Order: sequence, then C-alpha cells, then structure tokens
Amino acid sequence: MLIEGKPVKGRILLAHGAGAPMDSLFMDQISSGLAAGGVEVIRFEFPYMQKRRADGKKRPPDRQPKLLAYFSEMIERFADSDVPLWLAGKSMGGRMATHMAEDPRVKGCFVYGYPFYAPGKLDRPRTEHLASVAKPVHIFQGTRDGMGRKEVVDEYILSDSVTVHWLESGDHDLKPLKRSGITQDEHIAHAVESTLLTIYD
Repeated sequence: MLIEGKPVKGRILLAHGAGAPMDSLFMDQISSGLAAGGVEVIRFEFPYMQKRRADGKKRPPDRQPKLLAYFSEMIERFADSDVPLWLAGKSMGGRMATHMAEDPRVKGCFVYGYPFYAPGKLDRPRTEHLASVAKPVHIFQGTRDGMGRKEVVDEYILSDSVTVHWLESGDHDLKPLKRSGITQDEHIAHAVESTLLTIYD
C-alpha cells in the first residue's frame, strides 16, 4: 500500500493495470503529480499482483468479480464522509473503477488508458455500463491506443457523464510518436492537471 499527499480537496484510490504493479513508472508519475496538487493518493494492488510481488511469478489478473470485490473492500476502508473519494486507474484498474463509480461513497472516476476492447477484439467492446453511468467518468485516451482508437471509440454510445479526453498520437501508455512533437511526460502532465481541475471544481 502506498499513500501519498495530504487530503486537501479529495482522495483517490488508484488501481494498477493488468501487467504492471502499483509502483511502475507510469503509476509513479500519475501519483506524484496528483499528490503534488494536494490530493491524497492511495495506490493498492489486487490479490493476484500481491501474490506476484510475494513470489515473483507472473500470473493473469483475477476474474472481474474478485477484482471488484477487492475494490469494494478498498472503498470501505478509505471512504470518509469528510473527504471526497474518487476512483482512478491505469487500463484494467481504470475499467474496474468505472464499474464501481455508482457506489454512493464515490464522486466519480478517472481512467488513464481505457481498454475499450481487448487487442484484436473490436467486436467485443467493454462499454455496456458506460452507456448508463451517471457519475462523472473522465477517460484520458491516446488517439492511436490499440485498445481504443479514436475512430472506433467515436462510434460508441456513451453516457453524457463520460468524457473522453483525446491525447494526440498517444498509445495505451499515452506515449506519442516522436514525430508528433509531443512527449509522454506532457500527456501525463495534461491528464494529471485535468484530473486536479475536476477534483477542485
């Protein structure tokens, strides 16, 4: 468990993606940026990643019900009536956050690279719940993300509460092509700033 920052305007539960732990470089950048902006950031790992950390063996993510049950435990543990609680996550962690967005203790959520579909499986979008979600959901998505390219996502029916922030030339890690003249650090900084503006609004 990593807890960073002091609660000023909000608290964020930040979940990792399917293959990288809570202290990956991407998670470090997001967390430190949010904490520097005055938000308390709580990073955690799902049970399968905890096992990997313990024995060093890579394993696939737990099934969705187990992931959501653990996320619910984290909400129960860190919900505080005096501090607004937001959920966030990288890729898979962010997708799980969106499934928990309607919890009455949650203000909304942020996703850094939403896996709208598995690689090569455009015919099986993971968007059904996003068509009816009422809480604010902010998705920061690279335009060339292999799990959610702009030209594909633009065709989806999403709730008015869902805002997709498109980051030019970014991939699933928000990393743009060199010829774009933009850096991954700039995209991450933009996502962090937009997240903070929403929390402080």
